[in-house]
This record gives sequence, structure tokens and C-alpha cells, in this order.
Amino acid sequence: MKIVDIRATTVTVPLEAPLRHANGCHWGRFVRTIVEIEADNGLIGLGEMGGGGESAEAVFRAMKGYLVGHDPARLEEMRFKIANPTASLYNNRTQVLAALEFACLDLLGQAFGVPVHDLLGGKLQDEVPFASYLFFRYPNADGSGEVRTPEQLVEQAKELKKSHGFTSHKLKGGVFHPDYELECYRAVADAVGRDRVRFDPNAVWSTEQGIRFGQAIEDLNNDYLEDPVFGLHAMRRTREKVRMPLATNTVVVGFEQLAANVLDTAVDVILLDTTFWGGIRPCVKAAGICETFGLGVAVHSSGELGVQLATMLHLGAVIPNLSFAADAHYHHLRDDVIQGGPLPYRNGRIRVPAGPGLGVRLDREKLAHYAEEYRRLGSYPYDKDPLRPAWCATVPNDRWADPKDDRIPEVPR
Repeated sequence: MKIVDIRATTVTVPLEAPLRHANGCHWGRFVRTIVEIEADNGLIGLGEMGGGGESAEAVFRAMKGYLVGHDPARLEEMRFKIANPTASLYNNRTQVLAALEFACLDLLGQAFGVPVHDLLGGKLQDEVPFASYLFFRYPNADGSGEVRTPEQLVEQAKELKKSHGFTSHKLKGGVFHPDYELECYRAVADAVGRDRVRFDPNAVWSTEQGIRFGQAIEDLNNDYLEDPVFGLHAMRRTREKVRMPLATNTVVVGFEQLAANVLDTAVDVILLDTTFWGGIRPCVKAAGICETFGLGVAVHSSGELGVQLATMLHLGAVIPNLSFAADAHYHHLRDDVIQGGPLPYRNGRIRVPAGPGLGVRLDREKLAHYAEEYRRLGSYPYDKDPLRPAWCATVPNDRWADPKDDRIPEVPR
């Protein structure tokens, strides 16, 4: 089997409401690039990458010069062809490599008639548990969807628990002053009773703020405190004074950083992202290292549609040390580009696809529709706040949003 073509299509899919985060906002939709690799036997493998547009599509077109005629089973050689660690000092291709790896694994699974998890050693569970992902949200144009107050957060958590069955709840912070977010987090923890909770301010606090916040939540039923500060040494200082696990997808996102963390531990739980680590296989490899050294792992979310969600499910199914419920933005989406629509949650879990390859296929009509929506709307600045156009976050940050600001942003729709 040989690769004969690579195609990339940028889509934009609507969210229930604009999601706020420490560095800006998802402006009411996700922009993603769907990748297709066609083989000489007619099979098509699927991949997905965050962001998109002409530049992303051009990158994947450029990959034809490297990969047309390449055997998709030769994944290690593909890694060095397009993401050699020394050559890639000049062109960071890790996320491109990830999308191509997804598609090659999808091709191989289809060719052999087995799901991707069988290519990775076989599944250990049929379903992967997920945490709710709670966000502060701007209201839609009609005023719906806003989450700004502790009461609105509690309502969001209760609704997600009722509709999807989550028993672990993650709050994305770093938007408002830490004291206000502490009030919000404690309100959520109180509202969900015996359920687990976790908090993530996206590494925008000072070390002193991280320690202060961590000590103030030690009595709660925490899974972990995720990325309170930026940098391995700052995480290590925080870990020395806070009695709960620290987690990261910011300061340990590659094997050099993982080695440094093993030699002088700063982080207890490594959040494995199939995009940021360069594919499913590197995540499985990293999980094995974490197993050896007694580190926890969980599956991280970088804003997925159904293709990448499938990669997260296959990863979660095969690693024995999946210590915590996975993250997903998925329940904030209004739609998807895969056949059958969004994969359903049941009792806080999503079933691992059983079909060959990734087990999901494209809905061509939806793909065309959301590609047209992207051409109409274009991209949005992920690292900007629509109501604070001159603002940018610093690290550590002291430029907090005002929780009393109830304006409705004007975003393209």
C-alpha cells in the first residue's frame, strides 16, 4: 500500500457559546483542518489538526513531496521525513505529523480490518470516562449561554452532569482574578457533592498565587491542580507547598521535558494530547514511561471534532495507567463532520469506536457545509478577547477580566 494523495479541508463548527480562557476566547466556533490520505488501493485515512486556512492547507499540500509513494505502515520513517528533530528546529511540524499519523493508522486499520486500538496492543476498556469541561462563557447575540457568575457555573455543572452523567468536573480558569475564581470553584465543588473536581488556570499565575490558591482548595475532592504556573521549576516550587497532585499539558509536552520531570519531579500527572505530542503512538510511548516511574496520566483535549476525538478514545482504551477521566471540549459543539453526528456520552463515558481504523467516517455534506462556513467567516484570533481588543495576557498575569462586565460581544456568525 502506497500513499497517492493528501488533501486538507478547513472547517468551522459552531459552539454553544463563546468559550473564554486565560489567553483569549474561542469566538463561538472551532476552526479545524480535516486531513485525508488516499492510498493506491482506494482507501482513505482521516486526520485532524487545530486551526486551518490557506496556510495549513498549503502545509499539507507540501507534504505530498515527502509522502506520495510512501508506505503508510512506515510511521517511524515518516516521522523523520517530515519532523526530524534537528531539521524541524526551523519548521515546527509536530501537529502536522500528528494529523498525518492519525490518517496513516486509520488506513492501516481499514486495510487489516481492525480498529486502531488493536494496532496499539489491544483495548483494556470499551469506554473512556470523561470529565465535564466547565468554561466561563460570553453570551450569544440573543443573550443565551452566558457563564460568568458562580451561580451560572453551578447551573452549567449540574446541567452537564444531568445530561451526560459526568462525575468529574474541570473548570477552565485564568480569566478573572484568582480570588473570584476560587469562589467559583468552591461553589462548583460544593454543588457536585462527592464528585471529583479539577482546576486549570492555563499557567498564568505567579508561583505565590499558585501556592495560595492550591492551599485554599486542599479540603476539596480534587483530581489535581493543572498548570497553576509556567515552567518546571515554578511547578516544582508550587508542588513543594501544595498537598495535591499537579498536572500539566504545558511544561511536559515532549520526551526531553518528560525526562527532566522524571529526574527531578515537578509534575505528578502528565496530560497526553494526541496532537501536541505528535500522534497516538508517542502518547502510548510516553504513557509507558510514566507507568515505569509511577506518574499518572490522563488524556488532554485541544478542541477536537470527531476525528481527533476518535484518536483520544483509542489512546484512552489502550493505556493501563489512565489514572483520571479524560478531558474534552466535545460537548460544547453543536455539530460534527462525522457520519451519524456527534458521538454520544453515556454515564460520563464515550464508547471506543469498534469499526476498522479510527472507526469514524466523514459526512461529506457536513464537511462541505462547514468548509463553506469557514470560507464565509474566516479564522478568529484565539489569543484575543472580543470585548478587550487591546488586551493580551502576561505570564504571570495581572490583567484580569471584570466579572461584573455583562456586555455581549459582537462576533462573526
